[in-house]
Amino acid sequence: MFDLKQIFTAGMILFAVIDIVGSIPIIVDLRKKVGHIQSEKASIVACILMIAFLFVGETILNLIGIDVNSFAVAGAFIIFFLAMEMILGIQLYKDDAPETAAIVPLAFPLIAGAGTMTSILSLKSEFDTPNIIVAIILNIIVVYAVLKSSKKIEKLFGKQGISVIRKIFGVILLAIAVKLFATNIQSLFN
Repeated sequence: MFDLKQIFTAGMILFAVIDIVGSIPIIVDLRKKVGHIQSEKASIVACILMIAFLFVGETILNLIGIDVNSFAVAGAFIIFFLAMEMILGIQLYKDDAPETAAIVPLAFPLIAGAGTMTSILSLKSEFDTPNIIVAIILNIIVVYAVLKSSKKIEKLFGKQGISVIRKIFGVILLAIAVKLFATNIQSLFN
């Protein structure tokens, strides 16, 4: 039932998409603006959102008349653009700066945003659900740890170090987007 390879692969995909390490500058900014970040609350809400979307996301798509493969191809495009943002250091999607560091800016859209939700449904077309749930939970543990120790991480790596890590994950994400596109585009034409 549990497949370590699937858990690891799904976990790495989610880790790259969530990009919690790349979000450290945003988290540090939020902490400076509002003083305190609710790490526990943000992590739990993000976990619930992701697991709920894993189960009802496909049903919602079916109601609109979209199959998982089409969604996965669309998701590949989103992941592709996220990767381009990370690699090139540009911002394609601009959002208003959050006013509070409560659940809304952290749990959604920073942790469980559009890219994460798309990835979860895309993963569902390739991996078993229990393995995806374990991958989500493992990622939330990492997210929580990063939220709790964002000041220490920023001091440890510095701005340059975080930038390098972000670019490395961008390249990994780009490769994932290409694989996701190639895998799901074939089933659309079959």
